[in-house]
Amino acid sequence: MKFSAFGLDSRLLEGIDAAGYDEATPVQEQVIPHILAGKDIIASAQTGTGKTAAFLLPLINNIITKGLDAQTINALVIVPTRELAIQIAQHLEGFSYFTGVSSIAVYGGGDGNAFVQEKKALSMGADIVVCTPGKMMAHIKMGYVKLSGLQYLVLDEADRMLDMGFYDDIMFVVNHLPAKRQNLLFSATMPDKIRSLARKLLQSPVEINIAISKPPEKIIQQAFMVYDAQKIPLIKHLLQQQSFSSILIFCSSKQSVKQLTRDLKHARLSADEIHSDLEQEQREEVLSRFRSGRLPILIATDIVSRGIDIDSIDLVINYDVPHDGEDYVHRIGRTARAKADGTAYTLVSPKEQRAFASIEKLLERPVPKGLVPESLGPVPAYEPFAPGSNMSGRKYFGKKRGA
Repeated sequence: MKFSAFGLDSRLLEGIDAAGYDEATPVQEQVIPHILAGKDIIASAQTGTGKTAAFLLPLINNIITKGLDAQTINALVIVPTRELAIQIAQHLEGFSYFTGVSSIAVYGGGDGNAFVQEKKALSMGADIVVCTPGKMMAHIKMGYVKLSGLQYLVLDEADRMLDMGFYDDIMFVVNHLPAKRQNLLFSATMPDKIRSLARKLLQSPVEINIAISKPPEKIIQQAFMVYDAQKIPLIKHLLQQQSFSSILIFCSSKQSVKQLTRDLKHARLSADEIHSDLEQEQREEVLSRFRSGRLPILIATDIVSRGIDIDSIDLVINYDVPHDGEDYVHRIGRTARAKADGTAYTLVSPKEQRAFASIEKLLERPVPKGLVPESLGPVPAYEPFAPGSNMSGRKYFGKKRGA
């Protein structure tokens, strides 16, 4: 479906064309008409499906065609991380280039000049504000944020915001908004806590589910059964034996990110880390090097990695098994984008085997098991539902090594 078929303003279509977009993705086809019609929406869609444009384009269109008040904030987009706020703001700037729509990204970690700019925009009015919940709450408490005329509220990556403990911050912001507004909620996964939040915020929403339960067939998946102490040696082996140009490694904790980064650097592999302990300037510099190809290996926590929107990643490694199947699909979906092929490895310790079996159940097929080098020692059997067997292994997924 062409973007021109949505009936969007010609100025916005010019920006879409300049940004290199032509045909709408499935999530855009389903979401844009409902937003233009004024409906509240709850949508399940992961990064990479085009959901950012799905809500930005109709918001921009409504702002420039409905003559909304330029002296207030018309739309508020709340996101979990600074990286995602910056990314959305960049998309917004490109789409709205010919429209005159004003916008600003509001997030923590900036200097005094950033604060002055944020205060000016929030007190004088901006058409679209993209923000993290904690920073917006801090500004609201100072009493100058103009929200009385707000028309649109967007919660993006809602599942991650709740995982990060932002529920109270979100509700604080929401309680300062006009009751009459259009609400749009986007989430990669739809656990009960998201549906509970939706019931509190949305009015008769249209529910849209862009199927994400299966990864693209072109992603080559492998799982390796290992003990915890074997994970870093195995990653070193995999990276030294095969040639990948852009590698994203997910870890569940900052401690794992830091340890793995140190070990890969000691192995003379060009790797760097991104996590919440880094200053904003450091995080942006690391992301810039990764996006440009100057940094081949990026190691990140799940939460901070939101906002890494790069089409050229050819290998994703799960250092830890994701908490649920949809998170697994979301992670490995960072590769094999833009019609390219990709590879995804997952390292599974004995205590993670049950969680991985649940992922395979969601996928409706087993993930092929990779062979661990004999030099790393015995590995656990893959017996996720056999009591007492997880720690016993000499065998590997029911086969002898080399079989």
